[in-house]
Amino acid sequence: MRKDPLKTDFLYHICTKSIAGYRIFRTDDDYSRVMEMLLYYSIDKPPVKFSLYQKLVSSGNFDVTSELIKKDKLIDIIAYCIMPTHLHLVLIQLKENGITLFMKNILDSYSRYFNIKNNRKGPLWQGRFKSILIETDEQLLHLTRYIHLNPTSDNLVDNPLNWNYSSYKEYLNLTDDPLCNFQPYLSINPETYKAFVEDRQDYQRRLSEIKHLLLD
Repeated sequence: MRKDPLKTDFLYHICTKSIAGYRIFRTDDDYSRVMEMLLYYSIDKPPVKFSLYQKLVSSGNFDVTSELIKKDKLIDIIAYCIMPTHLHLVLIQLKENGITLFMKNILDSYSRYFNIKNNRKGPLWQGRFKSILIETDEQLLHLTRYIHLNPTSDNLVDNPLNWNYSSYKEYLNLTDDPLCNFQPYLSINPETYKAFVEDRQDYQRRLSEIKHLLLD
């Protein structure tokens, strides 16, 4: 059990890293799988294991929308970015212990998948996930920019729009398959937000305002 339990109806910056900077997301399939997990494990008491869920979906025997919408949720995803060695998430806890259950399911399930796929044994993650409480709307807004700029900060792409494994395109209304529910917490105008994110000079000046929220 966590020393300081996470509070329900509060937002948190969550980060978890691989052991020793090990690259754990290597292919499009890896990234796609963990993005599906983010959706699936956001619900309380998933009906089947994720691997079986995927088989049911691909065979047309599981209607994702109608089945998952019936379930209570553990968390809502506000923003995310999946990097080769780590995950950044902004989550709101909707049920007691919801974030902890959600993260346990994600990390355990992906570890099994990765180890089987790569003929590997042993732990994949660097201990327990880290979490920091987000206290103001301004902090939340700047934190989303920081997260969405992670791929450019690490020189993976020249523009955050070119990274397919974050919520940036959702914020710009450029995807038909959203994972996030940020609208109740942020008022986003896509054009304004795009300029806000891609103004790197301003980003560097403002970074100090959320330094205590950063978990890299």
